[in-house]
Amino acid sequence: MADSILNDVKKMLNVGATDTAFDLDITININAAFSVLTQLGLGPEEGFIIEDDTVTWDAFIGDDRRLYFVKVYIYQKVRLVFDPPSTSFAIDAVKEQIRELEWRLNVHREGESWVDPNPPVVTTP
Repeated sequence: MADSILNDVKKMLNVGATDTAFDLDITININAAFSVLTQLGLGPEEGFIIEDDTVTWDAFIGDDRRLYFVKVYIYQKVRLVFDPPSTSFAIDAVKEQIRELEWRLNVHREGESWVDPNPPVVTTP
């Protein structure tokens, strides 16, 4: 899974790896999607960004195969802004997939590092 994040997303968007005309647009949207994942509690606490095609999926996902669908999530988030579907039905389907992936990623994160929002209060007599 050591593939370039930028090149993989470009490939899924049908943009050639050697075509750099849209790299800035795609990179900005990839980083926006990673910011959402950071807010969901995934990835490094300080956040995660890419600047070029040298950053690989392993840098974010590591060895955790349960996070493999981060690739789909990043692609769909970028696609919705960069190259949205032409019908409202297809746009709604992409948005629904994004919501489901966010929910699943959140469930994964809670399973790994859940913190009780209402910790028991210890009172002393």
